[in-house]
Amino acid sequence: MADGKQMRIGIPKGSLEEATVKLFAKAGWKVTSHHRNYFPEINDPELTCSLCRAQEMARYVESGLLDAGLTGKDWILENQSDVVVVDDLIYSKASNRPAKWVLAVAGDAPYRRPEDLAGKKIATEFVGFTRRYFQDAGIPVEVEYSWGATEAKVVEGLVDAIVEITETGTTIKAHGLRIIAELLQTNTQLIANKDAWSDPWKRAKIENMNTLLQGALRADKLVALKMNAPSEAVDKVMALLPSMNSPTVAHLHNSDWLSIETVVETCQVRDLIPRLQSVGAQAIIEYSLNKVI
Repeated sequence: MADGKQMRIGIPKGSLEEATVKLFAKAGWKVTSHHRNYFPEINDPELTCSLCRAQEMARYVESGLLDAGLTGKDWILENQSDVVVVDDLIYSKASNRPAKWVLAVAGDAPYRRPEDLAGKKIATEFVGFTRRYFQDAGIPVEVEYSWGATEAKVVEGLVDAIVEITETGTTIKAHGLRIIAELLQTNTQLIANKDAWSDPWKRAKIENMNTLLQGALRADKLVALKMNAPSEAVDKVMALLPSMNSPTVAHLHNSDWLSIETVVETCQVRDLIPRLQSVGAQAIIEYSLNKVI
């Protein structure tokens, strides 16, 4: 620990919690939560950890109760929080792609665009941003807070439309709703308190954390491949290999065979391995990566 210094970081509680803890583990930090305890243990004496709802995280970071935290871009905008956005972290509870807040109506409703909802009622958890969106567009609507089961409120005729977050749109369609506009694309962001960011030690700690988290996210999309090939087949093998950099090639001891190692995108492997085998590669090994920096 640097002269007993500590930094306070917030982990989002709820739907993002499990994905965040897994990401931190890949980055090198083991976060251990205890039942009904909002202060998980973390295997770094320079960090203390708090579990906070993503909706409130930006306020705690802005006020200085936390030095840094992870929360959605949407909740930073909802709270209009004055924080430093260190970087985007593209991950979620279901996939590694951004989520979006959409405007949805009943499938048989006559509304086709936001303007058609003038004078109508909209339910959402995302109240502040939604109100500002319609005000900026000059569309008069009534926006009310939804405590949950938002999709059902259109089905039951309690409201005319909803603003809800989705990754795939599957749940919205399953309720017989139709998306008529996308209001905001969002993803997790690493944010910092402005005073913490101006402190050299804390800033370095936050930047190092971001480097490792980004490396862990990058590794999720990549795998390493290692194989052996006879010298006469090396050119054909190399021609098949996509790589972040040139593949590593080393001669095997007392042999005219070579060992080849490279990093490729996970989605390429199922087609690539049979093709490598067909041109002479043998003993092909695929292994996962923790971080790619």
